[in-house]
Amino acid sequence: MAAAEDQNPASLQPLRHSPRLRPRNGYGVYVYPNSFFRYEGEWKGGKKHGHGKLLFKDGSYYEGEFVNGEITGEGYQHWAWSGNTYSGQFVLGEPQGHGIMKYKAGGHYEGELSQGLREGQGFLEDQDGQVYQGSFHDNKRHGRGQMVFKNGDKYEGDWVRDQRQGHGVLFCADGSTYKGQWHNDVFSGLGSLVHCSGVTYCGMFINGHPAAQAKKIVVLGPELLEVVQGSPFTLSVQLQQDDGEVAKSESGRVLKISAGVRYVQLPEYSEVSFFKMDDAHMETPIQTPFGFQCIPYPLSVSTSWGLEPGSTVESARADLLLSKKDSEPVLDSEAFHGKGDTLSILPARRHEPCCSAAYQRVDQGCAEFVDIHLGAPPPGMQPYLFLPSMLEKAGNRPKGDRSPPEVLSTAQEPLRAKPWPLSHTCLREYVLMVCDVTSPPFLGHRLPTTFKHLRILARGDIHLPHVPEDHPEALS
Repeated sequence: MAAAEDQNPASLQPLRHSPRLRPRNGYGVYVYPNSFFRYEGEWKGGKKHGHGKLLFKDGSYYEGEFVNGEITGEGYQHWAWSGNTYSGQFVLGEPQGHGIMKYKAGGHYEGELSQGLREGQGFLEDQDGQVYQGSFHDNKRHGRGQMVFKNGDKYEGDWVRDQRQGHGVLFCADGSTYKGQWHNDVFSGLGSLVHCSGVTYCGMFINGHPAAQAKKIVVLGPELLEVVQGSPFTLSVQLQQDDGEVAKSESGRVLKISAGVRYVQLPEYSEVSFFKMDDAHMETPIQTPFGFQCIPYPLSVSTSWGLEPGSTVESARADLLLSKKDSEPVLDSEAFHGKGDTLSILPARRHEPCCSAAYQRVDQGCAEFVDIHLGAPPPGMQPYLFLPSMLEKAGNRPKGDRSPPEVLSTAQEPLRAKPWPLSHTCLREYVLMVCDVTSPPFLGHRLPTTFKHLRILARGDIHLPHVPEDHPEALS
């Protein structure tokens, strides 16, 4: 009776669930005095040893092997507070060795761990389905490894504390490839980029962007290019950086050359004209930087390669005869992600007769359009000849006479005006336009269109005669 009285209520509490003393050997159940732990399993020498299950008051539990009272060996643990589970090797109560960690938020890790953290080689799939396989340190991707992103991109290379850093290769889902240096998870340092459009850039990258990228198209030569009627000519083009240096690091952009003839919007009673467009063939005039507008005009170019019907460039904007969207950058929300990986072998040179435009790929910042010919006016353009006698008539009209002067067409009045040979280019002012039609745009941008002022001269002429400002159309 005295022994019973010596026991206080606290010492009697564990007796409801387990013996007063811990089991010595064999199977037994024990609830710890603080009631936070409960153990069911094998004992040896008064210590948990063998297979057992340790339950925590918050709902967490471990089930597996014990050695001399410690969680060591193969086992399974569930953490109630996070919902994560781990199955694998343990040392002194911590996941260590090889195992599988499953995360409540989604995804899992299978590989090596140390003191509960990912350490060594492993395979990690996150809640978005992105997969990394490689080296870990301090629970982070660190060392060599490869990762497949949710947009389909794949990276193989160096990692530093969960960021791509060092040397690596990125294979994008759209076929683009980058190989080179990385820093803070972006291209940085020397590298080479092969864009899905066929454009290549080899050189320095800074903060994810090419350091010597082309910014403008420049046509070499004088501001006003003068060409003798019927003679072919060549146009040399450079891609330049903002500072005027040639963008030699860049190749593969597709440039399109097209032509336009000066468009004259005549006043109501003008004595002269140049072209009359059929209503069915009238096109929207194009504004040029030379203070006048032009309308599309046919040309032919000898190119070093041709575009087959259905090809990338032809099918994706072959009709871009300098529409407004060609002269402005086209932004892509993911310029590079989601970004052939090699340039195609180009066939031998061929001539494209009487086409409205021709294409050329840039090589190390340079391109050349060879043997350019301006054709005869198309059927929808009917040339009107300037007759000096008409100006004389206009000069002899009474002051204030608003009656329209006589305007003669070569087709209507062949005997009164010298017929224009419709198989030749008319003596006139033209505009050559070179625009970037790379598709898809390189890194989300197209270069602005550039213009070249062209004047066709009669054989033997060096310069066109001076023409009053109020009659520029008289050049014809």
